[in-house]
Amino acid sequence: MTYVIAQPCVDVKDKACIEECPVDCIYEGQRSLYIHPDECVDCGACEPVCPVEAIFYEDDVPGEWTDYQKANAEFFDALGSPGGASGHGPVERDHPLVAGQPVRTA
Repeated sequence: MTYVIAQPCVDVKDKACIEECPVDCIYEGQRSLYIHPDECVDCGACEPVCPVEAIFYEDDVPGEWTDYQKANAEFFDALGSPGGASGHGPVERDHPLVAGQPVRTA
């Protein structure tokens, strides 16, 4: 099991979760953040610090956002498991589910 970042993160990317993550498993795409399912240790430290409440335990993702479970996992298909986001840097793409969302402006 793992945590999942859902739709409220798209175009927000607050990054408080990145600062809180003890295993450096939250990667940055162009419009959203993604939790690596194989690197996440299910500690839950990221969930309470998310200001837009976009992070959910895999079994608790609201029905309207369940597609984000697959999107989070598939984001890493081409990337593999780099072993830490900070050493990798931002990824210059997003999963098609995220990329297809209307752009949110502040």
